[in-house]
Amino acid sequence: MKPARTLAEALRTGVLVLDGGLSNQLEAQGCDLSDALWSARLLADGPEEIEAAHTAYVRGGARVLISAGYQATFEGFAERGTDRREAARLFARSVDLARAAGERTGEEVWVAASVGPYGAMLADGSEYRGRYGLSVRELEAFHRPRIEALVAAGPDVLALETVPDMEEAEALLRAAEGCGVPVWLSYTVDGGRTRAGQDLAEAFAVAAGNEQVVAVGVNCCDPAGARDAVALAVAVTGRPGVVYPNSGERWDAAARDWHGGPTFDPAHAIDWATAGARLIGGCCRVGPNVIRDVDVALSTYWA
Repeated sequence: MKPARTLAEALRTGVLVLDGGLSNQLEAQGCDLSDALWSARLLADGPEEIEAAHTAYVRGGARVLISAGYQATFEGFAERGTDRREAARLFARSVDLARAAGERTGEEVWVAASVGPYGAMLADGSEYRGRYGLSVRELEAFHRPRIEALVAAGPDVLALETVPDMEEAEALLRAAEGCGVPVWLSYTVDGGRTRAGQDLAEAFAVAAGNEQVVAVGVNCCDPAGARDAVALAVAVTGRPGVVYPNSGERWDAAARDWHGGPTFDPAHAIDWATAGARLIGGCCRVGPNVIRDVDVALSTYWA
């Protein structure tokens, strides 16, 4: 059952806690995510594991759950021999699993259907570079079918997330136009610019004036630059901010391993809230225990 309030209504009254990284929680549960489909493989092979991961975040205080659709595409499933009808059913399952986990609590829990970037389908790290050599029109054509499939499942919002450049942001917003479901737009950034090196104020301006957009901000980035980025997003668009950084550890693509220690401090959630963020959580390597601490920090701040 959907919450009584829309997400936009809820954001007008306070801060909502997002979940953390789905993949790290699945790995903590013993799941193998080495497949090119990453966590999306489990939509077919282990849906109970995905629901369990969502449930762990609900118990940690998350009130917005992001579905396991980040790396789910018709093209990716086709490489596994999955036809389009079955793929659409798996997209719907991603929303249903998050909804089921949310219903385990007496609180309102909203479901965000994840719409990852084109580079996620390539599974080669290109979502952290952008500039795929495709036009806005070509990217729009890629994104529209799965957005339509996700919308049919009835999510509360579409999370257009980990977007590396302005062109893909424009394509995603075009693909979602008129779908009947609100969206948030979240860039992955580095050093105050998009991953493609574009000016961040110009990138956020892509969403300005778009009534379908309920929040704008950043995710899958270093926590250190999150406050300035989300403050800029709010200033440019006039929309509530959304922010869910990584743990602060660094991914070594060659070694396929994480390096360094975590720098994500749950207390910084208060700084992000004062900067205008109204959706706050974590991304890669941020688990349920950290989300619980974020919830505690924000509950104290917002009391």
